[in-house]
Amino acid sequence: MLRDFILSIMEADGWEWLVAPIQQLISWGASAAMVFGGVVPYIPQYRDIKRTQNAEGFSTYVCLVLLVANILRILFWFGRRFESPLLLQSVIMIITMLLMLKLCTEVRVTNELNIKRRSFSAADSKDEEIKTPPKRSFLDFDLNYFWHWNKFTDYVQCVLAFTGVTGYITYLSLDSIIFVETLGFLAVFTEAMLGIPQLYRNYQNRSTEGMSVKMVLMWTSGDSFKTMYFLINQAPLQFSVCGLLQVFVDMAILLQVYFYSCYPQKPASHTTHPASTKAL
Repeated sequence: MLRDFILSIMEADGWEWLVAPIQQLISWGASAAMVFGGVVPYIPQYRDIKRTQNAEGFSTYVCLVLLVANILRILFWFGRRFESPLLLQSVIMIITMLLMLKLCTEVRVTNELNIKRRSFSAADSKDEEIKTPPKRSFLDFDLNYFWHWNKFTDYVQCVLAFTGVTGYITYLSLDSIIFVETLGFLAVFTEAMLGIPQLYRNYQNRSTEGMSVKMVLMWTSGDSFKTMYFLINQAPLQFSVCGLLQVFVDMAILLQVYFYSCYPQKPASHTTHPASTKAL
């Protein structure tokens, strides 16, 4: 809307020769914002985790949601071609989420090792051996430890397995319009649920400490821009509807930030949980 208004004024004032270059620059800028804008919110969160060596305030289920959503979106592209910037955005987002998972896993394992060292100095080796939890991998097929593994390679294997299975099913079903449209809806709906794990983690903690507020503010601005981009460029309906839903979830998290800062909550009493029950 604003672009059309500016360009119409320039045409009326005899600046027609500038209209096409400016229009191209605006188009390139919007495409670049779509491609790289999605990863920007995770930069402050990544830096906070690396600086504090504490990943407790960030839920790695956010990474799970985005990995699933963007893998499904790439598969949707094979059935119904959409704009290339959206496809490239998915590729870059998958790489970013893997980097976030790698950092969170390393930080968590390091913290657990530090705890073991302190316990070892105050107990004999027999007691320490009993207290040390068993190592877990996704091959255990234990739902209690799903997405709470000790090695980054386990997450990579899980992502590759999911990609292989869904890719094979998509290949067999590309001729079905119903399947392709359902795949597209699942992709954007899953992404729209991005903030739900963080929303729930904040509710569990009765606090937003450890979560980067800058990240959520960037989520909100980015999702608002993305939704407007979908509407203006007449992207598939699934993109626009789920984009609006994503903005509403972002706003809910910002309300948590305000509420828990103005009205601090008494931390809920918890029994000691194994590392697998924590948000990584």
